[in-house]
Amino acid sequence: MPNTSETILTTQTHPGDSTSVTVTGTAFRGDGYYGRSDGIHTVQYNLTNFIGTIKMQGTLATAPVEADYFDIITNTESSTTGASIYNFTGNYVWVRAVITYTNGSVNNIKLNH
Repeated sequence: MPNTSETILTTQTHPGDSTSVTVTGTAFRGDGYYGRSDGIHTVQYNLTNFIGTIKMQGTLATAPVEADYFDIITNTESSTTGASIYNFTGNYVWVRAVITYTNGSVNNIKLNH
């Protein structure tokens, strides 16, 4: 089966007032949804002057509610501009991004699995 690449979070720009803003992205199908056995996921964060944290969350539930999600990886970025790539492994049925930031923009977050 071919790899799937999709944008899981589109442009998010901080209002510029140094307040802490949290954005929770939509859930996207992970490797476990497709029954793949390797569980390998790769995310690419494309940022501009971003200050904050980006969490990838996942769930093993097929019809998840908010309480089913747990943190997989957390990355803290400080005035980051450019692309950063991270890998995580698990047969997650659904994955999503959660950003909490005080400055900058997330241009997009892409998921490949």
